Formats: sequence, C-alpha cells, structure tokens
Amino acid sequence: MKHVLAFLLVMAAVTAQAAGTDKDFLAAREAYRIGNEARLNTYAKRLRGHLLEPYVLYYQLKIRLDHASAEDVEAFIASHRDSPLSERLRAAWLKVLAKSERWDLFEQRLPDLRDADLELTCYALQSRARTNPDEVLEEARPIWFVTGRLPESCEPLMEALRASGALSPDDVWTRIRYALEAGRVSLARRLAKQLPAGEAPAPRVLEAARSNPGGYLERGRFNLKHRGGRETVMFAAHRLARTSPSQAARHWENLEDRFSPEERGYVWSLIGYLGARAHGPGALEWYSRAGENLSDRQLAWKVRAGLRAGAWPEVLAAIDAMTEEGSEQPAWRYWKARALMESGRTHAAEQILKPLATEFNFYGQLAVEELGGRIEAPVASYRPSTVEVDEMSQLIGLRRALELYRLGQRIDANREWRWAIRGFDDKQLLAAAEVAYRYENYDRAISTASRTVLLHDFSLRYPAPYREVLRTHAEQFALDEAWIYGLIRQESRFIVNARSQAGARGLMQLMPSTASWVAHRLGLKNWRWSRMTDVDTNINLGTYYMRHVLDALDGHTVLASAGYNAGPRRARAWRPESAIEGAVYAETIPFTETRNYVKRVMANTTYYANNFSQELQSLKQRLGIIHERDAGGERPLGDTP
Repeated sequence: MKHVLAFLLVMAAVTAQAAGTDKDFLAAREAYRIGNEARLNTYAKRLRGHLLEPYVLYYQLKIRLDHASAEDVEAFIASHRDSPLSERLRAAWLKVLAKSERWDLFEQRLPDLRDADLELTCYALQSRARTNPDEVLEEARPIWFVTGRLPESCEPLMEALRASGALSPDDVWTRIRYALEAGRVSLARRLAKQLPAGEAPAPRVLEAARSNPGGYLERGRFNLKHRGGRETVMFAAHRLARTSPSQAARHWENLEDRFSPEERGYVWSLIGYLGARAHGPGALEWYSRAGENLSDRQLAWKVRAGLRAGAWPEVLAAIDAMTEEGSEQPAWRYWKARALMESGRTHAAEQILKPLATEFNFYGQLAVEELGGRIEAPVASYRPSTVEVDEMSQLIGLRRALELYRLGQRIDANREWRWAIRGFDDKQLLAAAEVAYRYENYDRAISTASRTVLLHDFSLRYPAPYREVLRTHAEQFALDEAWIYGLIRQESRFIVNARSQAGARGLMQLMPSTASWVAHRLGLKNWRWSRMTDVDTNINLGTYYMRHVLDALDGHTVLASAGYNAGPRRARAWRPESAIEGAVYAETIPFTETRNYVKRVMANTTYYANNFSQELQSLKQRLGIIHERDAGGERPLGDTP
C-alpha cells in the first residue's frame, strides 16, 4: 500500500510539473506576441531543456532581430535545421538585411532560402539592380501586373520602371483594369495618377459608375473622346454585370459600336463570364461576341455554360482554347473526354480517361466508371510494423509537432509536421501517418497518407473515428453513414475543436446561429455554444441539420451537400431550367468553395462506402440527375438558416 501511495504521489508531482511547464511555454509565447522581452526571458529560463525550447530561443532572437548579430542568427539556423524555425528566421533575417541595405551579406545568404515570397523577390532584384539595372528591370516588369497589393520592397522597382519608360500607358491601364475588376476603386485612382495628363478617369465619375452602374449607363452622359471616359463606361458595364448580366448586355449592345474591337471583346468577355456564373441563358452568346482573347478562368466558365446547356461542341472548343497548364487540370481532362465521346470519338476519349482513372479524386472516380470499371480503394500492400511506428514517433520533429498539437498550437504544429516529413518515401509516410492516427491527429494522418505515390493505405486516408457515436445518430436520422463521414472529412478532417474563420466549430462545422436553431428544434436543455466541441453533441446537431436539408432538397445528396455548405436556399437557386447530370450541377456551382466541397464530399462518400463494405453504389448513381426547380412543390424552408 505504501508503494502504491508513493507511486501516486510521484505521478501527481509529474503531472503538476507538466502543467506548470505548459503554462510557462504558453506564457512565453504570449510575451513574444506582445513584444515583452523581459517577461519572455524570465520564462525562457524555466524552459531550458524543454522539448519546445527551440521555439523559445526563436522568440528571443526574433524579438530583437533588428539588432541581432549575424553570428547569433547563423548559429540558430545551423542548430535547428530539423525545424521550420530555421527557414522562418532565415527569411526574416534576409528582410532585415535588405531594409538596412547590407546587400553583400544579403546576397551571400539568399541562396540558402528554400522559397522566397514576393517581398524578398523584390529585395533580391533591388540588390542585383546595383550592378545590372537593365536586366533587373526586364525581370521586374511582370511584377507590375500582379493583381494584389505590392509589398513596399517592390515600389522602388516600379518607380524605376516608370522612370525608364518601360511602362507604357497601356501597361498602366491594364493594371487599372485588374484593380477595377477586383472592385478596388481606390487603387485604380492611385494608379491613374501615373497616366499622361488628361487620360485619367474623373474620380467623381468613376465613383458614380461604381455606386450605381445601371443609373450611370442609363443617363448616358459619357465622354468617350479619351480613354478615361471609355474605361469608366466599360467598368460600369462590368460592375452592372455582377448583379444583372442580362441588363449589362442590353446596355452594352447599345454602346459597343462606339468602342474599339479590343474594348468590345473585353467587355463581352466579362459579361459572358459573369453571366455563366449566374447561370444566365445568354452566357454562350455573350461569350461568342468576346473573340478569342479569353483567360483560362473565363474559358472555364465558358465550359460550364456549355455543360449546363448541353452544348458539347462549345465545351470541347473552350477546353482546347485553354493554356496547356489550364487544360491539364483533372476537371477539363474529364469533360474533354466526355465531349469527345459525345462526338463519337471514343478512342480519343479513352486515351484521356485511362490515365485519369488512376488518380484518386472526383474525376478519377468518374473516369473509372466511364471506362466500365468499379470504384474501389487500392489494397494496402504495405503496413509499417509496430517497431517502425515506434521509431518514427521518436523523430524529434514529430515529437515537437505532437507537443504543439497537445498545447493547441495547431499552426506551428502543422508547420513542424510538414517540415519533418519532407522528403519521406512511401513507407516513411505511412509510418508517420500511423503515428498521427495513434495520437488521434486524424487530419495529419489523412494529409500524410495522401502523399504516397505507389504504396497506399486508404484506412489512413479515410479514417472513421467516433464510429459508435456517429452510427447512433445516422440510424436516428436515417442517414447514409458513408455520406456523413464523407462530409465530416471535408468539413473538419475530424478535428474535434476545429474553428473556421467564419466562426463554425467542431467536427461538423456548424455556425452559431445554425447550432442554436437545431438545438431549439431538438429541445436540448441547458444548451451552450461551448458544447459544440463535444463529439456527441456536435454530431447530433450536425446530422439533424443534414437530415433537415436533405428532406428540403428532394432527398438528393448532391443538393443537400451544397445546401449544407452554402445554405439550402442557394442550393435551390442553382437548380437548372431543365434536368442535368448531378456531375454537371456540381461542376457549375458558382461558389468555388462550395463547388470543390460538393465534389470532395461525394468522392469521399464513395470511398467510405467501399471501406464499410456497403452495397456498391457507383458515383454516377449517387450524383444522379438534378431536375428543374418546381417552386410550387418545394418544401417551405421557413426559418432554416
């Protein structure tokens, strides 16, 4: 009895000590975040020898990096090559060197960096411009056309381009167009100051076109004698097309004869693109007026408009017009094959489908079925031994990652994990995935197992934790277990306390308003938002909402998956005017996030059904047919969130 008591006392002391060091590490991290170097140094003393001491040392060095010696920085990088902290410090140090114009040391250390962001790229060009300005300006020119906000390090290069005459007014107008297309009117106004006198659009007129494009076009008081006036009218047509493509098309038909062929094509390409995204019946006609100067993004939506209309020749022509990089995406390879089959060119279609069928994605599954095969998960031909998994779990990078996960530092943990497994072969990846699974870090198990090239284990790519809880609620609400798992894998990758930027939480990523609505419908007592990280509560609420959305959308899992992500009202609004394949519906969802979401959920569901040895249902059967909307016969949504 005395020995047992002594053991318990020792264990209690160890637990208390661990809790203390946890608090010390989190306090050190907070001190670094707020810039309190004295407090950080106090906690650093307590954390000597700790597994995460490299992070504390990084915090200490980073907080005084502007004044740190090259020797201290390089010593840290050399000592921590097994951690992503070395690369993060190297990038930060290079920026310090550039800002202080220590160019010789900057150029010596830059080649050691694995990946340079745009800020460092511009600093590197600045450094080279000291000795070879003409060559550097030529390399810097493409940066001018970057659509987002440029880092400050790029501004001297842009100024040099302007001063050298390397930027023409057309180049300035191109970037103004990019800014206006993105709705960044203030940036467009700043850029316009670089135009020759008299060419810039009047700020007041530009604002009128932005705030009320339909009214601006209706009034017709334009100055089309100079480019600023013409670009403002084109911007108004584009702005109006965002909400009413057909109205924008009517206005532009009345105006286009007063514009150049290039300007006419430019506006029609925008109206066609936005019309296709809005499922406008006139989209293909609008595209036909745009000419051939279409981007891959615009061509993608021309393909989708063709799919909705059943216009297979248009689908094929649009894909063939894409760049090689664009047309090689799985989606366009699959739809090109389908278009070829529709034209009777079966052999050419099969030559595309056969390699596509080896890929483990939505289009790979569809390709398998087009070739007459059945979707099955590959047999796991290799499983690491217990010894191999134990050895892998002792890898210092994975140990640090697991400790960071335990402390809730997921971003740093993910970085540490990815750094640790870089360069792993298939066997090592599967062993690392087993480590992640053992510690219930299912998202890391999925991402790590999904990196393999030849050896695969789909029980790790498609894990099924919490199955007893999930099965209970699947039976309660008469839902397909495989579909629930397919949805959760996409929503949270089984991270129990997952939080989205929008505020959704838990395994099934319910928003606060949705969770409260469902809790009220279920009559849950003592409901609190904090309960959303409880597995049973989250799955209970999530599966109820799945059932509700499924019933509201004709029992169709494709529509219900879209509705779960974007809301059932949107899923209804996206229904076609005449029946289309479920795959076409999924492909033509206007929201990129929801479009990818639905395809992944349906592909996941197929693999889970295979793993659960359910009666095999093809992906095409699951996708089914989406019929036209029957507004009179729809189930009322009421206050459904």
